[in-house]
Amino acid sequence: MAGDRIHRARASAAVVHNAKTRSPPAASQAAKLGPGGGPVRAKDGVGSYGERVAVRHLEEAGFTIVARNWRCDLGEIDVVALDGMTVVVCEVKTRSGLGYGSGLEAVTRAKAARLRRLGHRWLVEHGPRGVGLRFDVLAVHRPRRGPATVEHVRGAF
Repeated sequence: MAGDRIHRARASAAVVHNAKTRSPPAASQAAKLGPGGGPVRAKDGVGSYGERVAVRHLEEAGFTIVARNWRCDLGEIDVVALDGMTVVVCEVKTRSGLGYGSGLEAVTRAKAARLRRLGHRWLVEHGPRGVGLRFDVLAVHRPRRGPATVEHVRGAF
């Protein structure tokens, strides 16, 4: 199962990073209108916050951000980045508690397969020739107090 592989990878390759960020969006901000004109759900605000934290983490680690929230008919990639000569498809999972498990546990076998298809599609449509392709998972954990932490598993699946 993809979750098992992620846990094994996490044990050997996780980078935990304290994110020095502003506090997450207030509940009143979560009620703003989203891209489709409807209200933004609170979980979408948490996810958006997590992606900003993850992007900052990647940039501080020397990655170059190429795309955010890239969509096609197959789905969406949260972040596409370059790590040297490797295109990295990043899945970001944000949790404000562990009631639903770690963000790393949320990447199922089906999600990993979809991300592989999406990564290959992105590479065909936009990627430079002669580069590698890797799939990373970033779990952003937002505690009630203090800075968020990022667990970054490189080559998760």
